[in-house]
Amino acid sequence: MSLSYMIKLQILWALNDIQKIYFPILAAFGVPVNVVTIVIMSRGKCGLSKCVTRYLVAMAAADLLVVIIDLILRQIPIVYREQFSFLRVIRMCNIHAVLLYAVTDCSVWFTVTFTFDRFVAICCQKLKTKYCTEKTAALVLGTVTVLSGLKNIFWYFLHTNEYWLSNSPWFCRVPPIVAHSLVWTVTELMHYVLTPFIPFLLIVLFNVLTVRHIVVASRARRRIRGPSSGESPSDPEMENRRKSIVLLFVISGNFILLWVVFTACSILRRLDYLGYPVPLPTFVTEIGFMLQLLSCCTNTFIYAVTQRKFREELRNGVKYPLAMMVKLIR
Repeated sequence: MSLSYMIKLQILWALNDIQKIYFPILAAFGVPVNVVTIVIMSRGKCGLSKCVTRYLVAMAAADLLVVIIDLILRQIPIVYREQFSFLRVIRMCNIHAVLLYAVTDCSVWFTVTFTFDRFVAICCQKLKTKYCTEKTAALVLGTVTVLSGLKNIFWYFLHTNEYWLSNSPWFCRVPPIVAHSLVWTVTELMHYVLTPFIPFLLIVLFNVLTVRHIVVASRARRRIRGPSSGESPSDPEMENRRKSIVLLFVISGNFILLWVVFTACSILRRLDYLGYPVPLPTFVTEIGFMLQLLSCCTNTFIYAVTQRKFREELRNGVKYPLAMMVKLIR
């Protein structure tokens, strides 16, 4: 047994021990923060347009479902497989798989649709009035939800209903005739190309185009205003625009940073089944799972850092029950 193999195995064992602490803490944290985000954003008092609010509420709801269906109902039983061995007699894994991949697709593609909406709002002024509306946002989100459900129905037929309690590589048992078929391999590869590989590229593309437009617009406004105009060098319009796009860039950057490992691992592992082997230690895939699930719990912090009115609503939400408790004690 080679030294490098033993090192990889030790890293994997260490990660498994970390996951036994990390996943429960993430679950205990992820559920309330997403619920709080949904409640605060739904009140519509954060100074954001109804269109943007629709997207942010939908993203928080999808993240909440990912935390429940993936983190709580899949990852925690896997790391505590001895305590959750009873799941092997609950024959619902293929239904679980459909729901899990559907809500994951929603979480990812909601981020893409939000990024595109902000791209249109900033770069396409003629299209903005027609596209960036609450009605359009609801239609887009509903369409993405329906398509995500339809896209993932095939997991019901490719997986069995028995839990495998492992991520290597599937958490449901798969019939051998399916696992070694070319149809299965190509189908699964296309699944991971559609989510998260294409969304990853689209988010990068929209952000690059948005940055390019902002740089060009900023230079044009500086030339128009000019130092000879005698006006203050500060530009209120550009300052407001800067604040509005900070949220977009931070959310997009957070997604790219926390999904990049999972995206790379998903594509490379499926290429291996097509006869293009790429050495990929198992612990790298586990790190990808950990970072991907973390992305479902970070948006509340992003809103708190970038949105003053969100911080105020969050502060008021904390103060109100404390004030009620003080009144009851008195």
